[in-house]
Amino acid sequence: MTDLRLILFDVDGTLVDSQRSILAAMQEAFAAQDRPTPPRAEVLDIVGLSLERAMAQLAPDASEAEITLLSTLYKQSYHRNRVARGAAVEAPLYPGARAALDRLAARDTQLLGVATGKSRRGLEAVIDAHGLTRHFLTRQVADDHPSKPNPSMILAAMDEMGVTPAQTVMIGDTSYDMDMARAAGVGRIAVSWGYHPPHRLQADHVIDNFDALDAALDQIWKDRA
Repeated sequence: MTDLRLILFDVDGTLVDSQRSILAAMQEAFAAQDRPTPPRAEVLDIVGLSLERAMAQLAPDASEAEITLLSTLYKQSYHRNRVARGAAVEAPLYPGARAALDRLAARDTQLLGVATGKSRRGLEAVIDAHGLTRHFLTRQVADDHPSKPNPSMILAAMDEMGVTPAQTVMIGDTSYDMDMARAAGVGRIAVSWGYHPPHRLQADHVIDNFDALDAALDQIWKDRA
C-alpha cells in the first residue's frame, strides 16, 4: 500500500453553514406551488440527499412532475440568492475549516476531495468564493451520482485518486454521509456542528471542532494500517 491517503469532505453542514440559504430557497419553492413550507427540522434533515430525492421526502404526496418542478424552483431561488448576496455570505465557512484544509493540503501524501449532494455549479461557486480551488483534487457531485447514501461518490473518488478503502476517510455531518462511507468500506469522521444530531452519526470518531480533526485522522490511519 502506498502512503497516499484520501480525505473526502461533505460540504453543507460540514465545511460551510448554508442553512439560511437552504431554508430560504425551500420556502420560496414551496410557496410558489402554494404548498406549506416544511418545518425547519425536516428541511435540515434532508440536507445531503440529491435534490429530487429530498423533495420527494418533504412532499410525499407530490407527483413526479411536481417534484421536478419543486426542485427546479429551489435551484432557481438558491442561485438567485447566491448571485445577489455572494456565495461566501450565503455559505460561510465554519470556524477553523480554512485552517484545517490549508494544513491538510500542505501534506504531500494527503489528497483532499469532496463528496456532496450539491450540484457542480453550486459546489464550484462555494469553492471559488472561498479561494479553495486548488485544495480539492476530486469533486464528486449530485449531478453525476445516485443520492447518498449510495457509495458511488466515494467509489469514484477512490478510483480517480488510485487509493483503497483503507486509505480513505469520509468527513460529514449527516447519517447519509456515514452510511455512504460504511457502504464504501472507508473510515468515518462525523462533525457535531452540522444538520444531524451526534446520536444519529455512527462514526469512528465524532469531533466538536476542526482542531480535533488531525488527531482523529491519525487514529484512523493507525487503526486501518
